Amino acid sequence: MSKFVFGTASLFNVGGSSQRRDLLAAAVDNGFTHFDTAPYYGFGIAERDLAPVLKRHPDVTVTTKVGIYSPGGEAQPAATVFLRKAAGRILKPISRPTIDFSLSRAQTALEGSLRRLGRDMIDIYMLHEPELALIETEEWHRWLENLVEQGKVRTFGLALTEDRLLPFLDNASPLCRVVQMADSLSTREADILPMRGKPLQITYGYVTAERRKGLGSSVENILKAALRRNADGAVIVSTTKVSRLPQYSELCAETDVDL
Repeated sequence: MSKFVFGTASLFNVGGSSQRRDLLAAAVDNGFTHFDTAPYYGFGIAERDLAPVLKRHPDVTVTTKVGIYSPGGEAQPAATVFLRKAAGRILKPISRPTIDFSLSRAQTALEGSLRRLGRDMIDIYMLHEPELALIETEEWHRWLENLVEQGKVRTFGLALTEDRLLPFLDNASPLCRVVQMADSLSTREADILPMRGKPLQITYGYVTAERRKGLGSSVENILKAALRRNADGAVIVSTTKVSRLPQYSELCAETDVDL
């Protein structure tokens, strides 16, 4: 996995299909070897846009998720997605995600993600912002382990925020095999992991958090500090502009790590 992971949550904002796919292709050309996506990102479009890039680069790996789904499903054309997102700014339910942690829905979601990504295996399969009370941990763990044995998933884990992660850590959940969580330089939410003997693995949210708090550091300095903080893991980043992609390898070089 590359030190920086390319996140696709905002990919739909890039523009048309060719622009989005050009951006993803350029990310690989600039050293990214891992992408983070989900059925909810672009209402299925992010996964579909990744398919041709993954086909051309079979060594590139991907994380996708399960549990949060698109209103209207993941097969909507781009024009419908645009209209739904635009209308959702006024009428929130139109673009509000569906949350379903039933295993029957998860099995359907897995098959859909594999089909949209054009792959036989998902490298990291994450439960997307689950609450411990919503899932039967042993049942989910057994299902995910079976997927690993069947070769449909390489490994699995949780993608969530500190408040939702704590109950899983406190209950020593086997679902904490890989943890992707929001973190920041000032609040250091991910410290809950080393406090419980787990390393920082995949973290995100550094630039957004610092800007929300009105701190004056540049994006470059924030990301350099994020690399130093999560020295042994990976940091999710995102951009909508091809011209900004070279900065990530430059930041790695300046921080003396390989992208």
